[in-house]
Amino acid sequence: MDQETAKKLLVEGGTFVFLGVPQETQFGIDMQCWNTDEDFRGIKMIPPGLHYIHYSAVSQGTGDVSPRSGFMQYFHKKEFVVKMWDKKTEDISKEEISDESIQRLKDNLFNLDRHLAPYPYEIWQKWRLLTSQISADLATKLSPENGLIRASVELLSTTDAERPRGVKSSGDAIQEENTEDPTTKVTEEESSGQSEAKRAKRITREEKENSMLPDLKPAPGTALRFTEIPCNKYPPGSTPEEITKHYLDQSYTLELMIAQHDEPLHIIGELQFAYLCFLIGHSLDAFEHWKNLVILLCSCDDAIHKYRSVFFHFIRSIEIQIEEMPEDFLADIVMNKNLVYKKLREFFRTAYVSKVDGRLLTMIERFKENLMEKLQWDFTGLDTDDEDERPVVVKIDEQTE
Repeated sequence: MDQETAKKLLVEGGTFVFLGVPQETQFGIDMQCWNTDEDFRGIKMIPPGLHYIHYSAVSQGTGDVSPRSGFMQYFHKKEFVVKMWDKKTEDISKEEISDESIQRLKDNLFNLDRHLAPYPYEIWQKWRLLTSQISADLATKLSPENGLIRASVELLSTTDAERPRGVKSSGDAIQEENTEDPTTKVTEEESSGQSEAKRAKRITREEKENSMLPDLKPAPGTALRFTEIPCNKYPPGSTPEEITKHYLDQSYTLELMIAQHDEPLHIIGELQFAYLCFLIGHSLDAFEHWKNLVILLCSCDDAIHKYRSVFFHFIRSIEIQIEEMPEDFLADIVMNKNLVYKKLREFFRTAYVSKVDGRLLTMIERFKENLMEKLQWDFTGLDTDDEDERPVVVKIDEQTE
């Protein structure tokens, strides 16, 4: 960085001190990652704003790397953050550092400084684009309750009480039946058998396979707290015609999600947060949520006109995200023509046929052209339906009684 920027960050930049980190541990901030040496004590000259600190323990004997963990930290000007490494758990310590210990480190900053690596300023501009809509409060709201974002979340088996209705053990069912009047027992068993037989006919193969798997859920406080995408795609009491409209144009679903945030642009902040938890945190749950948000935003028509700012920042965000996307994921999008590719195509078609104009239309056109030029994605023929999207015409033979 230039001398003027360096002087400014020396005065205003944040400091992250990480004590007791073993040599060769993988440690990173934002999109940069290193293997630590024995003199490593942390990072200095961190630009004020949101940052993602992450790490992975490395086995001294075999060199095996543990799944990545990390957390979001909003650094204010001159903020001084101290964390400790726990040798027993090979993880960041849960113990709070006392104010006295932090002050001693500050007083000894002259000697500590040579053990602190400077923030990799060359990534700062790109990082600001990737996090432009993630506020400190939103990052806290979406992070797990314990604050740690992990690639591998601890899973626990659910208790019988938490299982879906009708999944009681056979012993429980027999015990309950034995308390009833014997004269009514046969009738109840027959009725139960008939209803179970009917239900069994409706169970799909996937449901049968899933029912054989253990029912697991994340340990309390460890799951990412993303906004749940509503299952109901239409308002209660909708007519068949309205239901069809809401499935084709999912603006209603987007409205429901935006209503759960403090402001509309936070839905883009959540998109950015999910992407970073996948790209840096290696969370597949985050990737699934990012993908579902992209699909949802690309499936709206009316909302494009109502929330122009949301879609303006959606284009800005996804454009830089796709540039940073790992090559194997990009290859999957193109070769398999998965939902992201299909929904982007649908999004461009919507912009083509609707009356989107001005700066937003310019951005959409530029985004489409960049994808076609840099990644060789095919978005030609948007004025015609794809083969698998054309309506199916079913001829019904007239029958006379």
